[in-house]
Amino acid sequence: MKKNIIKQVVKEKYKAIANNKSSCGCGCNSSKNIAKSIGYSEKELKVVGGANLGLGCGNPLAYGKIKEGDIVLDLGSGAGIDAILAAKKVGGKGKVIGVDMTREMIVKAKANAKKQGIKNVEFLLGEIENLPLKDNSVDTIITNCVINLTPDKTKTFREAYRVLKPGGKVYLSDIVLLKELTKEQRNDKELISGCVAGALLRDDYLHKIKAVGFKVRILYENKEISKQQYSGIPLESLMVEITK
Repeated sequence: MKKNIIKQVVKEKYKAIANNKSSCGCGCNSSKNIAKSIGYSEKELKVVGGANLGLGCGNPLAYGKIKEGDIVLDLGSGAGIDAILAAKKVGGKGKVIGVDMTREMIVKAKANAKKQGIKNVEFLLGEIENLPLKDNSVDTIITNCVINLTPDKTKTFREAYRVLKPGGKVYLSDIVLLKELTKEQRNDKELISGCVAGALLRDDYLHKIKAVGFKVRILYENKEISKQQYSGIPLESLMVEITK
C-alpha cells in the first residue's frame, strides 16, 4: 500500500477516535483496562483523566528517566496521556512538546491539558517523519505505539536523532512482529490503523534504530499483549531505551 494511503487510513481512524465515533485503536478493550494492563497506575490515570483513550502498548514514563527542567518530546502524542504525565515530571522549569498528525487529536490533547491545569505543554500539528523542531533541541523523547503507524520508520528514527541533544535518550514502546504477516494482513486497513499491519519484524526494527546511530537497550518485552489485545497474532510490545 502506498505511503500516502497509509497515512490517510491512519489519520481517518484516529480522527474518528478523537471524535468519539470509534473505539479501538491498538487493540480492543476498555481504555482503563488496557492502560492498567500495559503499566499505568491508578494514580496516573486519575492525573490524565480523559487523555487516556486506551491506545498505547506500554508506559514509557514507567521506565523513562525524565528529570525536572527537561525538554521532552512526545512523538504521536494523541489525546495527551503521556505528555501530561511528562509535564508533571519536568515541572515549571521544563517543557513537553507533543506532535501528532491528526488535527482532532491535537484539539483533544489541548483541551485535556487545560482541564488538568497543565501549562508547560505544547501540542503541534505535524508528522513525526518531518518534525517541526530544531536540531539538538530536546533532552528526552517518548513515544507509545506510534512508530509502527508511520510508513517510513528509518526517516522517523533519523528525525528523532536530529532533534535529540547529544547524550539524550528515547523511551520507546511499540508493537513488533514475531512472524511475518500475509500480504492480505499487510493491506488490511483495520490492521494498519490497529498497529499491526505496519509493524516490522522485531530484529528489523532494532536494526533500523541502530542504523541511524542510536545505541539500544531493551527494557521489556511483553508477549502477553498478543492474546490480550491482538487475537493471538504473533507480535509483542517492545520497550527500549535509545541513546544518541
